Amino acid sequence: MQKSLFRNESLARLNLYQNGRYHAKDHKVIKSLYKIIKNKNAKTLLLYLPLKIEVNIKPLIKTLRQEGRTLFVPFMEGESFRLVKYRLPLKRKKFGIKEPKKSNQYRMKKIDLAIVPMVGTDRSLRRVGFGKGMYDRFFAKEKAHIKKVLFVARRLCFADSIVTDHYDVVGDTIITPEKIINRKKRYHERARG
Repeated sequence: MQKSLFRNESLARLNLYQNGRYHAKDHKVIKSLYKIIKNKNAKTLLLYLPLKIEVNIKPLIKTLRQEGRTLFVPFMEGESFRLVKYRLPLKRKKFGIKEPKKSNQYRMKKIDLAIVPMVGTDRSLRRVGFGKGMYDRFFAKEKAHIKKVLFVARRLCFADSIVTDHYDVVGDTIITPEKIINRKKRYHERARG
């Protein structure tokens, strides 16, 4: 299967959850994310501002802000993005994505956890996104500064064959309402089996 076909099929499946039938699913994902954040004692996080098709992590953002954690979000620039501190108010920009208004760029030092939305994945646990390549370009430059990458989705869209490319972002953990997949455990299961 080609990545573009897999992406289109996955988007069609995810679109079923746009009309109000996703709150319980989002809550499950947020609960799992929060548990990982607490267990890892993550202080600096890269988050995203959700589109209607993505897990709504706004309640998580509110909680993390109240706890005094440092939160960054993508700020679109050309074919990629830079990180800016999360702050209100937000403004709707390119592709319908909300962003903080003018903000200084974050000089990459260390991100404890990056929480990234995904459309789907395959056996390599690489991310299939919306096809713009923004996360791929960002992570190609900055992955050395990011300790752990968590992918989230409302539904696990999984291709049995490899549909991703070598440059697609690799996740350490994938969190959906149905299951949590850890890259290290998956690797160890294959090595033993």
